[in-house]
Amino acid sequence: MPRSEWSEEVRELLDPRSEGGPVLNLYATLARHPVFYRPRAVQSAYIRLGATLTPRAREILILRIGWLCGSEYEWSQHVRVARRIGMSDDEIRRIAVGADAPGWDPLEAALIRATDELHRDDTISDRTWQELSDDYGIPELIDVVITVAGYRMVSIALNSLGIQLEPGRPRFPDVAR
Repeated sequence: MPRSEWSEEVRELLDPRSEGGPVLNLYATLARHPVFYRPRAVQSAYIRLGATLTPRAREILILRIGWLCGSEYEWSQHVRVARRIGMSDDEIRRIAVGADAPGWDPLEAALIRATDELHRDDTISDRTWQELSDDYGIPELIDVVITVAGYRMVSIALNSLGIQLEPGRPRFPDVAR
């Protein structure tokens, strides 16, 4: 939606996101439904800024669920975030490979397994829950579930609404699914 077509309400939602430049396709699409946009922005802000997980753990979860859902848009946006927090391109590629890829520490492998289980079974197995519990308390365990569930919803929306990647954004790695 061109800026010239923004209602006052949409302008209020998107101006802070634009910083004078173009608005990401995700925000421009979701702002067409302001009643949904506002609470989703609060949830997203909590996961990004208020959750108990480290930025690295958060990005492992988000990238993995984006990969599993086939949401190249989600993957693309969070590759950029992962790089900003110091993750290497090899680590990012290994997220697509999965928990058995060499190089993960036990917690990181458990995070990837938890994401796989939530995606496949809508629950985390007792074994994986115990592995996560070796490092995490209840708030972190809840944040693992909320992060994966929240970004699974976003991935489904991105795919279903046909939100296109912005030019020049990272694509999925060439890794077998």
